[in-house]
Amino acid sequence: MKLREAVGDALRRRRQRQGRTLREVAAAAGVSLTYLSEVERGRKEASSEVLEAVCAALHLGLAELFFEVAETLAVAEAVPVPAIGFLPPSRPRAAAAPVPAPAPMAPVLDLRAFAGRRTA
Repeated sequence: MKLREAVGDALRRRRQRQGRTLREVAAAAGVSLTYLSEVERGRKEASSEVLEAVCAALHLGLAELFFEVAETLAVAEAVPVPAIGFLPPSRPRAAAAPVPAPAPMAPVLDLRAFAGRRTA
Protein backbone atom coordinates (compact mmCIF):
# COMPACT_ATOMS: atom_id res chain seq x y z
CA MET A 1 0.00 0.00 0.00
CA LYS A 2 1.28 3.44 -0.91
CA LEU A 3 1.35 6.37 1.48
CA ARG A 4 -1.08 8.42 -0.59
CA GLU A 5 -3.54 5.51 -0.66
CA ALA A 6 -3.36 5.15 3.12
CA VAL A 7 -3.92 8.91 3.56
CA GLY A 8 -6.85 8.87 1.14
CA ASP A 9 -8.43 5.85 2.83
CA ALA A 10 -8.13 7.48 6.25
CA LEU A 11 -9.71 10.72 5.03
CA ARG A 12 -12.55 8.88 3.30
CA ARG A 13 -13.27 6.73 6.36
CA ARG A 14 -13.43 9.83 8.58
CA ARG A 15 -15.69 11.69 6.13
CA GLN A 16 -18.04 8.73 5.79
CA ARG A 17 -18.18 8.20 9.58
CA GLN A 18 -19.32 11.79 9.87
CA GLY A 19 -22.00 11.17 7.25
CA ARG A 20 -20.70 14.01 5.09
CA THR A 21 -20.52 14.21 1.33
CA LEU A 22 -17.41 14.78 -0.69
CA ARG A 23 -18.94 18.07 -1.87
CA GLU A 24 -19.45 19.32 1.71
CA VAL A 25 -15.91 18.56 2.82
CA ALA A 26 -14.35 19.94 -0.37
CA ALA A 27 -16.27 23.21 0.04
CA ALA A 28 -15.33 23.49 3.73
CA ALA A 29 -11.66 22.81 2.92
CA GLY A 30 -11.56 25.16 -0.06
CA VAL A 31 -10.46 22.51 -2.53
CA SER A 32 -12.17 21.24 -5.63
CA LEU A 33 -14.47 18.25 -5.41
CA THR A 34 -12.51 16.49 -8.16
CA TYR A 35 -9.19 17.04 -6.42
CA LEU A 36 -10.45 15.78 -3.05
CA SER A 37 -11.94 12.75 -4.78
CA GLU A 38 -8.56 11.99 -6.37
CA VAL A 39 -6.83 12.38 -2.98
CA GLU A 40 -9.30 10.01 -1.31
CA ARG A 41 -8.76 7.41 -4.03
CA GLY A 42 -4.97 7.65 -3.64
CA ARG A 43 -4.44 9.01 -7.13
CA LYS A 44 -3.16 12.43 -6.07
CA GLU A 45 -0.62 13.28 -3.43
CA ALA A 46 -2.00 16.07 -1.25
CA SER A 47 0.29 18.89 -0.17
CA SER A 48 0.67 19.64 3.51
CA GLU A 49 -1.53 22.72 3.06
CA VAL A 50 -4.32 20.67 1.48
CA LEU A 51 -4.05 18.04 4.21
CA GLU A 52 -4.31 20.76 6.86
CA ALA A 53 -7.39 22.23 5.18
CA VAL A 54 -9.13 18.88 4.75
CA CYS A 55 -8.32 17.82 8.30
CA ALA A 56 -9.68 21.13 9.61
CA ALA A 57 -12.86 20.61 7.58
CA LEU A 58 -13.19 17.12 9.11
CA HIS A 59 -12.34 18.37 12.65
CA LEU A 60 -9.41 15.97 12.58
CA GLY A 61 -5.95 16.74 13.91
CA LEU A 62 -3.04 16.12 11.58
CA ALA A 63 -1.36 14.01 14.24
CA GLU A 64 -4.47 11.84 14.52
CA LEU A 65 -4.52 11.39 10.73
CA PHE A 66 -0.84 10.48 10.68
CA PHE A 67 -1.22 8.00 13.55
CA GLU A 68 -4.04 6.26 11.70
CA VAL A 69 -2.00 6.21 8.48
CA ALA A 70 1.07 4.90 10.32
CA GLU A 71 -0.96 2.09 11.84
CA THR A 72 -2.39 1.14 8.44
CA LEU A 73 1.04 1.14 6.83
CA ALA A 74 2.57 -0.89 9.67
CA VAL A 75 -0.04 -3.59 9.18
CA ALA A 76 0.34 -3.51 5.39
CA GLU A 77 4.12 -3.70 5.59
CA ALA A 78 4.24 -6.49 8.16
CA VAL A 79 6.16 -9.31 6.59
CA PRO A 80 5.98 -12.71 8.22
CA VAL A 81 9.31 -13.78 9.62
CA PRO A 82 10.31 -17.29 8.63
CA ALA A 83 10.51 -19.74 11.52
CA ILE A 84 14.15 -20.31 12.42
CA GLY A 85 15.23 -22.26 15.42
CA PHE A 86 14.51 -25.43 17.29
CA LEU A 87 10.72 -25.63 17.29
CA PRO A 88 8.64 -26.60 14.27
CA PRO A 89 6.17 -23.93 13.15
CA SER A 90 2.83 -24.20 14.91
CA ARG A 91 -0.19 -25.00 12.81
CA PRO A 92 -3.83 -24.50 13.68
CA ARG A 93 -5.56 -27.83 14.18
CA ALA A 94 -9.16 -28.84 13.80
CA ALA A 95 -10.83 -30.00 17.01
CA ALA A 96 -11.20 -33.66 15.96
CA ALA A 97 -8.17 -33.91 13.69
CA PRO A 98 -5.39 -36.33 14.65
CA VAL A 99 -2.15 -34.80 15.83
CA PRO A 100 0.22 -34.67 12.85
CA ALA A 101 3.84 -35.73 13.11
CA PRO A 102 6.22 -32.85 13.75
CA ALA A 103 7.52 -31.18 10.63
CA PRO A 104 11.15 -31.87 9.82
CA MET A 105 13.39 -29.12 11.08
CA ALA A 106 16.15 -27.43 9.16
CA PRO A 107 19.62 -28.34 10.36
CA VAL A 108 21.11 -25.88 12.81
CA LEU A 109 24.64 -24.82 12.09
CA ASP A 110 27.13 -25.15 14.91
CA LEU A 111 29.11 -21.97 14.41
CA ARG A 112 31.62 -23.08 17.05
CA ALA A 113 32.77 -25.80 14.67
CA PHE A 114 33.82 -23.11 12.21
CA ALA A 115 35.49 -20.90 14.82
CA GLY A 116 39.22 -20.78 14.45
CA ARG A 117 39.20 -22.08 10.88
CA ARG A 118 40.88 -19.87 8.36
CA THR A 119 40.37 -19.81 4.67
CA ALA A 120 43.33 -19.66 2.33
